[in-house]
Amino acid sequence: MAIPRYADTVVIGGGTSGAVVAALLVERSDQSVLVLEAGPDFGPVGSGRWPRDLEDASALGTSCDGGYNSEATYKDRVVPFERARVIGGCSSHNGCAAIWGSRVDYDGWAAMGLPGWSADDLLPLFREANRRMRVKTWRADDITPFQQACLDAASAAGIPLSADLNDLDEDQGMAASPVNILDGTRWNTAFAWLDPVRDRQNLSVIGNAPVSRVLLDGARVVAVEGIGPDGPFRVACGRVVVSAGTYESPVVLLRSGIGDPDELREAGIDPQHVLPGVGRNLHDHPSVSLTHSGTPDLEARMLSFSATRWMPEEQTIAKVRSSLYPAGAAGFDLHMYPVGGPAPDGSAGWRWAFPIACMTPKSRGSVRLRSAEPDARPVIDHRYLQDADGHDKAVLLAGIERAREIIAASPLRELVGPEIAPGPMVTGAGALGAWADATCAHYYHPVGTCAMGPAADPMAVTDERGSVHGIDNLYVADCSIMPVIPRANTNIPAVVVGERIAGWLLDA
Repeated sequence: MAIPRYADTVVIGGGTSGAVVAALLVERSDQSVLVLEAGPDFGPVGSGRWPRDLEDASALGTSCDGGYNSEATYKDRVVPFERARVIGGCSSHNGCAAIWGSRVDYDGWAAMGLPGWSADDLLPLFREANRRMRVKTWRADDITPFQQACLDAASAAGIPLSADLNDLDEDQGMAASPVNILDGTRWNTAFAWLDPVRDRQNLSVIGNAPVSRVLLDGARVVAVEGIGPDGPFRVACGRVVVSAGTYESPVVLLRSGIGDPDELREAGIDPQHVLPGVGRNLHDHPSVSLTHSGTPDLEARMLSFSATRWMPEEQTIAKVRSSLYPAGAAGFDLHMYPVGGPAPDGSAGWRWAFPIACMTPKSRGSVRLRSAEPDARPVIDHRYLQDADGHDKAVLLAGIERAREIIAASPLRELVGPEIAPGPMVTGAGALGAWADATCAHYYHPVGTCAMGPAADPMAVTDERGSVHGIDNLYVADCSIMPVIPRANTNIPAVVVGERIAGWLLDA
């Protein structure tokens, strides 16, 4: 398909949020919509072109990874920051956890001066997201022996079993996670939203077409530029929605001259519009992972299960309040999400892991330009566990203690072998803190780099409707606009962002 020379709305990025925005605009209006996706577009479900690992929901996908990592941030290691560069975005390769979070997350956004984002405002959108994404809950006989042992041990250790992990008012509980999986297929937003409108005349979807920048004429965007399958392109437009993700949405703005003037000049960009918050406020749920050896009994049970049933490696999630969580406050500060099954490297071994994530991080990092070159990857520094008061690390250490209590409870203790990492001898805040510093990774949920906020906030990039402050027809719609990360896997919240912004665009 040739890239059109004009579109009423150009959506930069056909990922989790961008696919939703584009599809809703096409469904509910006659405007022309152009989606420019940096990665490939494999077409509709059943086209035969999708890589098997992106369809198979039993494990995380690896095809079309964006190749982001921590580079030289850490002295002794490189942390991969996996992001999908493909139509459907991270909904095409994630763990399919369809989690909503806590009421305090979204009510907190509204309290920051962002009307329309309270939990009650968003509940209809969450329900519609679940409907379209084919979200289901696991039947009792779907739960793997390992995951069932984790549920039973959590209950024995005092973590109540949850009837609905998406109860926004539940402060603690463990259950099999709701998932967007249909007959073993990861049901991504391209399948859920774009496929039903792909034959509409007012929609164009172009893959392998990364956008370099938007062109401004005063306070308006007049065109976008990039490099497509047939070379450089320029598309005139009525408005632009940037949905390139938390790492790339700020980069599109920065390359367009929108950001901190000093940083732009340093990167060789002529400043066009002052917004110092672009690329700031990067944060994610920092995580660490306990690992254990298995036992012949556990492996035998899992092999027997897999002979007749589909066996995902991730299946349950625990919402947990650490010993540090304020008494009487609503919400929680930890996720635990056991991982168990055949080793992902294809070897004959098994892996048994107990990741723990701090769901209320205070550390903040940044995404910065490396250079003005359109294909240059950004410099990403999450600054995990770097908050001034040590909150994030303290929560993780309290989570390790709680996880060890669960693992030591029956029947899990009889099925797993000794702790491999960090090892049973690693105890106390000093030793565990050093281990956390050396192994901390991400929970795949970066947010915040084009944060919503009132115009008076110097770090705000967009208003509550995703409109870039000071520019008439430029919007951002993805997890980058989240001012504070929700206590949730951002899979479904990213869909809700797309729904919310698309609704306001249609109103406009």
